[in-house]
Amino acid sequence: MGKATGFLEYDRIDPKKRPAVERIKDWNEIRLPQDTEIIKTQGARCMNCGVPFCHGGVLLNGMTSGCPLHNLIPEWNELVYQGQWQEAYKRLTRTNPFPEFTSRVCPAPCEGACTEGYIMESVTINSLEYEIIEKAFTEGWVTTKKAKETGKKVAVVGSGPAGMSAAYYLNAVGHDVTVFERDDRAGGLMMYGIPNMKLEKRFIERRLDLMKASGIKFVLNTEVGKDIKAQELVDNYDAVVLCAGASKARGLEVEGKELKGVHFAVDFLKANTKSLLDSNLGDGSYISAKGKNVIIIGGGDTGTDCVATSIRHGCESVYQFEILPAPPEKRIEESNPWPEWPKKLKVDYGQEEAINLYGKDPRNYLISTKKIVGNKNGEVKEVHTVDITWSQDASGRFVPQEVPGSAKVWKADLVLLAMGFIGPEDTIVDELNLERDSRSNIKAEYEVFETNVEKVFTAGDMRRGQSLVAWAIQEGELAAREVDKYLMGKIVIK
Repeated sequence: MGKATGFLEYDRIDPKKRPAVERIKDWNEIRLPQDTEIIKTQGARCMNCGVPFCHGGVLLNGMTSGCPLHNLIPEWNELVYQGQWQEAYKRLTRTNPFPEFTSRVCPAPCEGACTEGYIMESVTINSLEYEIIEKAFTEGWVTTKKAKETGKKVAVVGSGPAGMSAAYYLNAVGHDVTVFERDDRAGGLMMYGIPNMKLEKRFIERRLDLMKASGIKFVLNTEVGKDIKAQELVDNYDAVVLCAGASKARGLEVEGKELKGVHFAVDFLKANTKSLLDSNLGDGSYISAKGKNVIIIGGGDTGTDCVATSIRHGCESVYQFEILPAPPEKRIEESNPWPEWPKKLKVDYGQEEAINLYGKDPRNYLISTKKIVGNKNGEVKEVHTVDITWSQDASGRFVPQEVPGSAKVWKADLVLLAMGFIGPEDTIVDELNLERDSRSNIKAEYEVFETNVEKVFTAGDMRRGQSLVAWAIQEGELAAREVDKYLMGKIVIK
Protein backbone atom coordinates (compact mmCIF):
# COMPACT_ATOMS: atom_id res chain seq x y z
CA MET A 1 0.00 0.00 0.00
CA GLY A 2 1.00 3.65 -0.19
CA LYS A 3 0.10 5.74 2.86
CA ALA A 4 -2.29 4.18 5.35
CA THR A 5 -4.61 7.18 5.29
CA GLY A 6 -3.71 8.42 1.82
CA PHE A 7 -7.06 7.55 0.27
CA LEU A 8 -8.73 9.76 2.88
CA GLU A 9 -6.27 12.64 2.59
CA TYR A 10 -5.77 13.01 -1.18
CA ASP A 11 -8.26 13.43 -3.98
CA ARG A 12 -7.80 11.80 -7.37
CA ILE A 13 -5.95 14.10 -9.78
CA ASP A 14 -5.89 13.01 -13.42
CA PRO A 15 -3.15 14.20 -15.77
CA LYS A 16 -4.10 17.27 -17.76
CA LYS A 17 -4.34 17.38 -21.53
CA ARG A 18 -3.21 20.13 -23.82
CA PRO A 19 -6.13 22.51 -24.51
CA ALA A 20 -8.37 21.22 -27.29
CA VAL A 21 -8.10 24.47 -29.24
CA GLU A 22 -4.31 24.04 -29.30
CA ARG A 23 -3.92 20.30 -29.85
CA ILE A 24 -6.28 20.01 -32.83
CA LYS A 25 -3.70 21.99 -34.82
CA ASP A 26 -1.07 19.23 -34.66
CA TRP A 27 -0.55 15.48 -34.33
CA ASN A 28 1.52 15.48 -31.13
CA GLU A 29 0.72 13.70 -27.89
CA ILE A 30 -2.12 15.39 -26.04
CA ARG A 31 -1.18 14.27 -22.52
CA LEU A 32 0.85 16.49 -20.20
CA PRO A 33 3.30 15.14 -17.59
CA GLN A 34 2.39 15.55 -13.92
CA ASP A 35 4.33 17.18 -11.10
CA THR A 36 6.42 14.68 -9.13
CA GLU A 37 4.76 15.54 -5.81
CA ILE A 38 1.30 15.05 -7.29
CA ILE A 39 2.36 11.66 -8.65
CA LYS A 40 3.62 10.62 -5.21
CA THR A 41 0.35 11.58 -3.52
CA GLN A 42 -1.55 9.62 -6.18
CA GLY A 43 0.55 6.57 -5.30
CA ALA A 44 -0.24 7.22 -1.64
CA ARG A 45 -3.97 6.84 -2.38
CA CYS A 46 -3.51 3.09 -2.94
CA MET A 47 -5.13 1.50 0.11
CA ASN A 48 -4.40 -1.73 1.93
CA CYS A 49 -7.44 -3.44 0.43
CA GLY A 50 -6.41 -7.00 1.35
CA VAL A 51 -7.36 -8.49 -2.03
CA PRO A 52 -6.02 -6.32 -4.89
CA PHE A 53 -8.69 -6.85 -7.53
CA CYS A 54 -6.68 -4.57 -9.81
CA HIS A 55 -4.37 -7.57 -10.39
CA GLY A 56 -7.23 -9.70 -11.66
CA GLY A 57 -7.25 -9.91 -15.42
CA VAL A 58 -10.42 -12.00 -15.54
CA LEU A 59 -13.58 -11.83 -17.59
CA LEU A 60 -16.73 -10.95 -15.66
CA ASN A 61 -19.95 -10.85 -17.65
CA GLY A 62 -17.89 -10.78 -20.83
CA MET A 63 -15.83 -7.76 -19.76
CA THR A 64 -12.25 -7.49 -18.52
CA SER A 65 -11.91 -6.88 -14.80
CA GLY A 66 -8.46 -6.00 -13.54
CA CYS A 67 -5.17 -6.08 -15.42
CA PRO A 68 -4.72 -8.90 -17.98
CA LEU A 69 -0.96 -8.68 -17.33
CA HIS A 70 -1.51 -9.17 -13.58
CA ASN A 71 0.59 -6.10 -12.85
CA LEU A 72 1.67 -5.84 -9.20
CA ILE A 73 0.01 -2.47 -8.94
CA PRO A 74 -0.10 -1.80 -5.16
CA GLU A 75 3.61 -2.61 -4.96
CA TRP A 76 4.74 -0.03 -7.50
CA ASN A 77 2.21 2.49 -6.20
CA GLU A 78 3.90 2.31 -2.82
CA LEU A 79 7.37 2.52 -4.33
CA VAL A 80 6.39 5.68 -6.21
CA TYR A 81 5.04 7.19 -3.00
CA GLN A 82 8.34 6.36 -1.29
CA GLY A 83 10.29 7.92 -4.16
CA GLN A 84 11.89 4.59 -5.12
CA TRP A 85 11.38 5.06 -8.83
CA GLN A 86 13.90 2.55 -10.11
CA GLU A 87 12.46 -0.18 -7.91
CA ALA A 88 8.99 0.79 -9.11
CA TYR A 89 10.21 0.36 -12.70
CA LYS A 90 11.66 -3.07 -11.91
CA ARG A 91 8.40 -4.14 -10.28
CA LEU A 92 6.31 -2.83 -13.18
CA THR A 93 8.37 -4.58 -15.83
CA ARG A 94 8.30 -7.91 -14.05
CA THR A 95 4.86 -8.33 -15.59
CA ASN A 96 4.68 -5.78 -18.42
CA PRO A 97 7.45 -5.45 -21.02
CA PHE A 98 5.87 -2.43 -22.74
CA PRO A 99 4.31 -0.05 -20.19
CA GLU A 100 4.80 2.86 -22.58
CA PHE A 101 2.07 1.35 -24.79
CA THR A 102 -0.46 0.20 -22.19
CA SER A 103 -0.24 3.46 -20.24
CA ARG A 104 -1.23 5.34 -23.39
CA VAL A 105 -3.85 3.17 -25.08
CA CYS A 106 -5.26 0.76 -22.49
CA PRO A 107 -8.71 1.72 -21.11
CA ALA A 108 -7.40 0.72 -17.66
CA PRO A 109 -9.62 -2.17 -16.51
CA CYS A 110 -7.32 -2.16 -13.46
CA GLU A 111 -8.92 1.12 -12.39
CA GLY A 112 -12.39 -0.30 -13.01
CA ALA A 113 -11.62 -3.08 -10.51
CA CYS A 114 -9.83 -0.86 -7.97
CA THR A 115 -11.30 -1.47 -4.51
CA GLU A 116 -11.15 2.24 -3.77
CA GLY A 117 -13.34 2.82 -6.79
CA TYR A 118 -16.15 0.92 -5.07
CA ILE A 119 -16.76 3.79 -2.65
CA MET A 120 -14.88 6.77 -4.18
CA GLU A 121 -12.61 7.62 -7.12
CA SER A 122 -10.20 4.83 -8.07
CA VAL A 123 -6.41 5.18 -7.94
CA THR A 124 -4.83 6.79 -11.03
CA ILE A 125 -3.08 3.54 -11.94
CA ASN A 126 -2.75 4.35 -15.63
CA SER A 127 -1.00 7.68 -15.11
CA LEU A 128 1.33 6.22 -12.46
CA GLU A 129 2.37 3.54 -14.95
CA TYR A 130 2.98 6.24 -17.58
CA GLU A 131 5.19 8.29 -15.25
CA ILE A 132 7.21 5.24 -14.13
CA ILE A 133 8.15 4.08 -17.61
CA GLU A 134 8.88 7.57 -18.94
CA LYS A 135 11.17 8.27 -15.98
CA ALA A 136 12.87 4.91 -16.62
CA PHE A 137 13.63 5.88 -20.22
CA THR A 138 14.83 9.33 -19.15
CA GLU A 139 17.15 7.87 -16.52
CA GLY A 140 18.50 5.15 -18.84
CA TRP A 141 17.18 2.20 -16.85
CA VAL A 142 15.57 0.51 -19.87
CA THR A 143 18.15 -1.82 -21.39
CA THR A 144 18.31 -4.77 -23.77
CA LYS A 145 17.92 -8.38 -22.71
CA LYS A 146 19.54 -11.46 -24.25
CA ALA A 147 20.50 -14.81 -22.74
CA LYS A 148 22.99 -17.40 -23.97
CA GLU A 149 22.00 -18.53 -27.46
CA THR A 150 20.05 -21.78 -27.71
CA GLY A 151 20.55 -22.34 -31.44
CA LYS A 152 16.78 -22.48 -31.99
CA LYS A 153 15.17 -20.31 -34.65
CA VAL A 154 11.67 -18.86 -34.21
CA ALA A 155 9.61 -16.94 -36.77
CA VAL A 156 7.01 -14.51 -35.47
CA VAL A 157 4.39 -13.35 -37.98
CA GLY A 158 3.07 -9.89 -37.15
CA SER A 159 4.73 -7.10 -35.20
CA GLY A 160 1.79 -5.79 -33.20
CA PRO A 161 1.71 -6.04 -29.39
CA ALA A 162 1.31 -9.84 -29.36
CA GLY A 163 4.14 -10.36 -31.86
CA MET A 164 6.40 -7.87 -30.12
CA SER A 165 5.73 -9.54 -26.76
CA ALA A 166 6.37 -13.06 -28.06
CA ALA A 167 9.57 -11.90 -29.77
CA TYR A 168 10.75 -10.04 -26.67
CA TYR A 169 10.40 -13.03 -24.36
CA LEU A 170 11.71 -15.63 -26.80
CA ASN A 171 14.75 -13.51 -27.54
CA ALA A 172 15.33 -12.89 -23.83
CA VAL A 173 15.88 -16.62 -23.22
CA GLY A 174 18.32 -17.02 -26.11
CA HIS A 175 16.29 -18.01 -29.16
CA ASP A 176 17.07 -16.53 -32.58
CA VAL A 177 13.91 -14.54 -33.39
CA THR A 178 12.83 -13.09 -36.73
CA VAL A 179 9.65 -11.01 -36.96
CA PHE A 180 7.86 -10.74 -40.31
CA GLU A 181 5.72 -7.66 -40.98
CA ARG A 182 3.87 -6.84 -44.19
CA ASP A 183 3.90 -3.07 -43.64
CA ASP A 184 6.89 -0.80 -44.09
CA ARG A 185 7.07 -0.11 -40.35
CA ALA A 186 6.79 -2.50 -37.43
CA GLY A 187 4.19 -2.08 -34.71
CA GLY A 188 1.03 -3.49 -36.27
CA LEU A 189 -2.18 -1.65 -35.40
CA MET A 190 -0.28 0.32 -32.76
CA MET A 191 1.74 1.87 -35.57
CA TYR A 192 -0.93 2.45 -38.18
CA GLY A 193 -4.28 1.87 -36.46
CA ILE A 194 -3.88 4.30 -33.56
CA PRO A 195 -3.40 8.00 -34.36
CA ASN A 196 -0.15 9.74 -33.50
CA MET A 197 -1.71 12.10 -30.94
CA LYS A 198 -2.86 9.08 -28.93
CA LEU A 199 0.35 7.07 -29.33
CA GLU A 200 3.27 8.96 -30.84
CA LYS A 201 5.18 6.63 -33.14
CA ARG A 202 8.53 7.71 -31.73
CA PHE A 203 7.66 5.71 -28.63
CA ILE A 204 7.13 2.57 -30.71
CA GLU A 205 10.36 3.20 -32.62
CA ARG A 206 12.18 3.73 -29.31
CA ARG A 207 11.15 0.25 -28.18
CA LEU A 208 11.81 -1.34 -31.56
CA ASP A 209 15.35 0.07 -31.53
CA LEU A 210 15.97 -1.67 -28.21
CA MET A 211 14.57 -4.93 -29.53
CA LYS A 212 16.78 -4.75 -32.61
CA ALA A 213 19.80 -3.99 -30.43
CA SER A 214 19.04 -7.12 -28.42
CA GLY A 215 19.26 -9.27 -31.57
CA ILE A 216 15.67 -9.50 -32.82
CA LYS A 217 15.44 -9.23 -36.60
CA PHE A 218 12.52 -7.47 -38.31
CA VAL A 219 11.73 -8.29 -41.94
CA LEU A 220 9.43 -5.55 -43.27
CA ASN A 221 7.38 -5.22 -46.45
CA THR A 222 6.97 -8.99 -46.43
CA GLU A 223 3.51 -10.52 -46.27
CA VAL A 224 3.57 -14.12 -45.16
CA GLY A 225 1.30 -16.15 -47.41
CA LYS A 226 2.00 -13.91 -50.42
CA ASP A 227 5.58 -12.63 -50.56
CA ILE A 228 6.78 -15.72 -48.71
CA LYS A 229 4.85 -18.94 -48.18
CA ALA A 230 3.76 -19.74 -44.65
CA GLN A 231 4.91 -23.31 -45.21
CA GLU A 232 8.40 -22.02 -45.93
CA LEU A 233 8.55 -20.62 -42.39
CA VAL A 234 7.30 -23.89 -40.97
CA ASP A 235 9.98 -25.77 -42.91
CA ASN A 236 12.87 -23.43 -42.09
CA TYR A 237 12.22 -22.50 -38.45
CA ASP A 238 12.02 -24.56 -35.28
CA ALA A 239 8.76 -22.87 -34.34
CA VAL A 240 6.37 -20.32 -35.82
CA VAL A 241 4.19 -17.93 -33.80
CA LEU A 242 1.27 -16.36 -35.67
CA CYS A 243 0.38 -12.92 -34.30
CA ALA A 244 -1.08 -11.26 -37.38
CA GLY A 245 -4.16 -9.90 -35.62
CA ALA A 246 -7.85 -9.88 -36.47
CA SER A 247 -7.63 -7.42 -39.31
CA LYS A 248 -10.74 -8.36 -41.30
CA ALA A 249 -12.94 -5.29 -40.78
CA ARG A 250 -16.68 -5.58 -40.13
CA GLY A 251 -18.70 -4.15 -43.00
CA LEU A 252 -22.14 -2.55 -43.21
CA GLU A 253 -24.67 -4.42 -45.31
CA VAL A 254 -26.78 -1.54 -46.59
CA GLU A 255 -27.57 -0.02 -49.95
CA GLY A 256 -24.82 2.35 -51.07
CA LYS A 257 -21.96 0.73 -49.18
CA GLU A 258 -19.90 0.64 -52.40
CA LEU A 259 -20.10 4.40 -53.06
CA LYS A 260 -17.01 6.57 -53.34
CA GLY A 261 -16.31 8.12 -49.98
CA VAL A 262 -17.29 5.07 -47.90
CA HIS A 263 -14.23 3.62 -46.19
CA PHE A 264 -13.28 1.33 -43.36
CA ALA A 265 -11.99 3.33 -40.41
CA VAL A 266 -8.78 1.29 -40.29
CA ASP A 267 -7.97 2.29 -43.90
CA PHE A 268 -8.64 5.94 -43.08
CA LEU A 269 -6.43 5.88 -39.98
CA LYS A 270 -3.65 3.81 -41.54
CA ALA A 271 -3.30 6.00 -44.63
CA ASN A 272 -3.29 9.13 -42.50
CA THR A 273 -0.53 7.93 -40.18
CA LYS A 274 1.62 6.61 -43.00
CA SER A 275 1.37 9.88 -44.90
CA LEU A 276 2.06 11.82 -41.69
CA LEU A 277 5.21 9.80 -40.99
CA ASP A 278 6.38 9.77 -44.61
CA SER A 279 5.82 13.42 -45.49
CA ASN A 280 3.88 15.24 -42.75
CA LEU A 281 0.83 14.73 -45.02
CA GLY A 282 2.64 16.49 -47.86
CA ASP A 283 2.31 13.58 -50.30
CA GLY A 284 -1.51 13.67 -50.21
CA SER A 285 -1.60 9.88 -49.99
CA TYR A 286 -4.40 9.72 -47.47
CA ILE A 287 -8.18 9.99 -47.25
CA SER A 288 -8.80 13.63 -46.41
CA ALA A 289 -11.76 14.89 -44.37
CA LYS A 290 -10.92 18.54 -45.08
CA GLY A 291 -14.07 20.55 -45.72
CA LYS A 292 -16.24 17.42 -45.61
CA ASN A 293 -19.28 16.38 -43.64
CA VAL A 294 -18.12 13.20 -41.92
CA ILE A 295 -20.31 10.41 -40.60
CA ILE A 296 -18.65 7.74 -38.45
CA ILE A 297 -20.63 4.56 -37.92
CA GLY A 298 -19.42 3.01 -34.68
CA GLY A 299 -19.10 4.49 -31.21
CA GLY A 300 -15.97 2.83 -29.80
CA ASP A 301 -12.35 3.92 -29.47
CA THR A 302 -11.73 3.63 -33.22
CA GLY A 303 -14.69 5.92 -33.87
CA THR A 304 -13.24 8.43 -31.42
CA ASP A 305 -9.89 8.28 -33.24
CA CYS A 306 -11.72 9.00 -36.51
CA VAL A 307 -13.43 12.02 -34.94
CA ALA A 308 -10.10 13.45 -33.76
CA THR A 309 -8.37 12.75 -37.08
CA SER A 310 -11.20 14.34 -39.10
CA ILE A 311 -11.07 17.45 -36.94
CA ARG A 312 -7.33 17.79 -37.53
CA HIS A 313 -7.93 17.56 -41.25
CA GLY A 314 -10.38 20.47 -40.99
CA CYS A 315 -13.74 18.74 -41.55
CA GLU A 316 -16.91 20.78 -41.93
CA SER A 317 -18.84 18.59 -39.46
CA VAL A 318 -18.49 15.19 -37.80
CA TYR A 319 -21.05 12.84 -36.25
CA GLN A 320 -20.81 9.38 -34.71
CA PHE A 321 -23.63 6.83 -34.92
CA GLU A 322 -24.06 4.17 -32.25
CA ILE A 323 -26.83 1.59 -32.42
CA LEU A 324 -26.72 0.94 -28.66
CA PRO A 325 -28.13 3.24 -25.98
CA ALA A 326 -25.92 5.80 -24.26
CA PRO A 327 -24.24 4.38 -21.14
CA PRO A 328 -25.36 5.81 -17.80
CA GLU A 329 -23.31 8.60 -16.24
CA LYS A 330 -22.62 6.41 -13.19
CA ARG A 331 -22.25 2.66 -12.70
CA ILE A 332 -25.59 0.91 -12.09
CA GLU A 333 -24.74 -1.47 -9.25
CA GLU A 334 -27.74 -3.74 -9.77
CA SER A 335 -26.80 -4.69 -13.35
CA ASN A 336 -23.11 -3.73 -13.44
CA PRO A 337 -21.68 -4.38 -9.96
CA TRP A 338 -18.08 -3.73 -8.96
CA PRO A 339 -15.52 -5.19 -9.84
CA GLU A 340 -16.99 -5.55 -13.33
CA TRP A 341 -15.77 -3.03 -15.89
CA PRO A 342 -17.91 0.07 -15.19
CA LYS A 343 -20.22 0.72 -18.10
CA LYS A 344 -20.63 4.46 -17.82
CA LEU A 345 -20.50 7.40 -20.18
CA LYS A 346 -17.11 8.95 -20.75
CA VAL A 347 -16.13 11.88 -22.90
CA ASP A 348 -12.93 10.86 -24.66
CA TYR A 349 -10.39 13.14 -26.29
CA GLY A 350 -12.08 13.16 -29.70
CA GLN A 351 -15.46 14.08 -28.26
CA GLU A 352 -13.82 16.79 -26.13
CA GLU A 353 -12.37 18.30 -29.27
CA ALA A 354 -15.67 18.14 -31.16
CA ILE A 355 -17.55 19.75 -28.28
CA ASN A 356 -14.94 22.51 -28.15
CA LEU A 357 -15.14 23.08 -31.90
CA TYR A 358 -18.84 22.55 -32.65
CA GLY A 359 -20.44 23.05 -29.26
CA LYS A 360 -21.94 19.56 -28.96
CA ASP A 361 -21.05 15.91 -28.52
CA PRO A 362 -20.76 14.20 -31.95
CA ARG A 363 -22.27 10.95 -30.69
CA ASN A 364 -25.82 9.93 -31.57
CA TYR A 365 -27.18 6.85 -29.80
CA LEU A 366 -29.95 4.40 -30.66
CA ILE A 367 -29.62 5.16 -34.35
CA SER A 368 -29.50 2.69 -37.25
CA THR A 369 -28.24 3.35 -40.78
CA LYS A 370 -30.76 2.33 -43.41
CA LYS A 371 -28.96 3.31 -46.59
CA ILE A 372 -26.22 5.49 -48.07
CA VAL A 373 -27.16 7.63 -51.06
CA GLY A 374 -24.80 8.96 -53.73
CA ASN A 375 -24.80 11.58 -56.46
CA LYS A 376 -24.66 11.00 -60.21
CA ASN A 377 -20.88 10.53 -59.99
CA GLY A 378 -21.19 7.67 -57.52
CA GLU A 379 -20.00 9.78 -54.61
CA VAL A 380 -21.66 9.62 -51.21
CA LYS A 381 -23.90 12.59 -50.43
CA GLU A 382 -26.36 11.37 -47.75
CA VAL A 383 -26.83 8.85 -44.98
CA HIS A 384 -30.41 7.83 -44.16
CA THR A 385 -31.14 6.68 -40.59
CA VAL A 386 -33.93 5.75 -38.20
CA ASP A 387 -34.06 5.83 -34.43
CA ILE A 388 -34.47 2.50 -32.67
CA THR A 389 -35.37 0.98 -29.34
CA TRP A 390 -34.32 -2.39 -27.98
CA SER A 391 -36.88 -4.95 -26.86
CA GLN A 392 -36.89 -8.66 -26.08
CA ASP A 393 -38.28 -11.13 -28.59
CA ALA A 394 -40.01 -14.43 -27.80
CA SER A 395 -36.67 -16.15 -27.15
CA GLY A 396 -35.54 -13.46 -24.73
CA ARG A 397 -33.01 -11.86 -27.06
CA PHE A 398 -32.84 -8.09 -27.35
CA VAL A 399 -33.59 -6.95 -30.90
CA PRO A 400 -33.80 -3.44 -32.39
CA GLN A 401 -37.20 -1.96 -33.24
CA GLU A 402 -37.55 1.09 -35.49
CA VAL A 403 -39.25 4.16 -34.04
CA PRO A 404 -42.06 5.23 -36.41
CA GLY A 405 -41.60 8.66 -37.92
CA SER A 406 -37.94 8.92 -36.90
CA ALA A 407 -36.39 8.77 -40.38
CA LYS A 408 -33.67 11.36 -40.91
CA VAL A 409 -31.31 12.33 -43.73
CA TRP A 410 -27.76 13.40 -42.89
CA LYS A 411 -25.53 15.28 -45.28
CA ALA A 412 -22.33 13.28 -45.82
CA ASP A 413 -19.23 13.52 -47.99
CA LEU A 414 -17.22 10.89 -46.11
CA VAL A 415 -18.54 7.80 -44.30
CA LEU A 416 -16.20 5.82 -42.05
CA LEU A 417 -17.08 2.32 -40.83
CA ALA A 418 -15.70 1.84 -37.31
CA MET A 419 -17.57 -1.29 -36.26
CA GLY A 420 -14.68 -3.49 -35.23
CA PHE A 421 -13.17 -6.62 -36.75
CA ILE A 422 -14.53 -10.09 -37.38
CA GLY A 423 -11.38 -12.22 -37.40
CA PRO A 424 -8.03 -12.92 -39.04
CA GLU A 425 -7.49 -12.78 -42.78
CA ASP A 426 -7.68 -16.08 -44.64
CA THR A 427 -4.35 -16.34 -46.46
CA ILE A 428 -2.17 -18.05 -43.84
CA VAL A 429 -5.07 -19.93 -42.29
CA ASP A 430 -6.07 -21.50 -45.58
CA GLU A 431 -2.52 -22.29 -46.72
CA LEU A 432 -1.65 -24.18 -43.53
CA ASN A 433 -5.15 -25.68 -43.09
CA LEU A 434 -5.38 -24.26 -39.59
CA GLU A 435 -8.49 -25.05 -37.58
CA ARG A 436 -10.79 -22.18 -36.67
CA ASP A 437 -13.07 -21.67 -33.71
CA SER A 438 -16.74 -20.70 -33.91
CA ARG A 439 -15.80 -17.02 -34.40
CA SER A 440 -13.37 -17.77 -37.28
CA ASN A 441 -10.27 -17.15 -35.14
CA ILE A 442 -7.40 -19.64 -35.22
CA LYS A 443 -8.22 -22.44 -32.82
CA ALA A 444 -5.69 -22.87 -30.03
CA GLU A 445 -6.39 -23.35 -26.35
CA TYR A 446 -5.58 -20.54 -23.96
CA GLU A 447 -2.33 -21.25 -22.04
CA VAL A 448 -1.40 -23.82 -24.72
CA PHE A 449 -1.47 -21.65 -27.88
CA GLU A 450 -0.46 -24.51 -30.20
CA THR A 451 -2.54 -24.95 -33.34
CA ASN A 452 -3.47 -28.20 -35.04
CA VAL A 453 -0.29 -27.85 -37.14
CA GLU A 454 2.94 -29.13 -35.59
CA LYS A 455 5.22 -26.35 -34.22
CA VAL A 456 2.81 -23.58 -35.22
CA PHE A 457 1.52 -21.42 -32.35
CA THR A 458 -0.77 -18.38 -32.28
CA ALA A 459 -1.50 -15.53 -29.88
CA GLY A 460 -3.29 -12.21 -29.56
CA ASP A 461 -6.24 -11.08 -31.65
CA MET A 462 -5.58 -13.79 -34.21
CA ARG A 463 -6.48 -16.34 -31.53
CA ARG A 464 -8.91 -14.53 -29.22
CA GLY A 465 -10.47 -11.97 -31.56
CA GLN A 466 -10.33 -8.19 -31.31
CA SER A 467 -9.29 -7.25 -27.80
CA LEU A 468 -7.13 -4.99 -25.63
CA VAL A 469 -3.43 -4.33 -26.19
CA ALA A 470 -2.85 -5.67 -22.66
CA TRP A 471 -4.42 -9.02 -23.57
CA ALA A 472 -2.25 -9.21 -26.71
CA ILE A 473 0.92 -8.57 -24.70
CA GLN A 474 -0.09 -11.16 -22.12
CA GLU A 475 -0.88 -13.77 -24.78
CA GLY A 476 2.43 -13.08 -26.51
CA GLU A 477 4.28 -13.80 -23.28
CA LEU A 478 2.31 -16.96 -22.49
CA ALA A 479 2.71 -18.24 -26.05
CA ALA A 480 6.46 -17.61 -25.78
CA ARG A 481 6.50 -19.77 -22.66
CA GLU A 482 4.85 -22.63 -24.51
CA VAL A 483 7.18 -22.26 -27.50
CA ASP A 484 10.17 -22.29 -25.15
CA LYS A 485 8.83 -25.44 -23.50
CA TYR A 486 8.27 -27.04 -26.93
CA LEU A 487 11.82 -26.20 -28.06
CA MET A 488 13.76 -26.88 -24.88
CA GLY A 489 11.59 -29.30 -22.92
CA LYS A 490 11.32 -26.87 -20.02
CA ILE A 491 10.13 -23.35 -19.30
CA VAL A 492 12.66 -20.62 -18.59
CA ILE A 493 10.34 -17.63 -19.11
CA LYS A 494 8.76 -16.76 -15.78
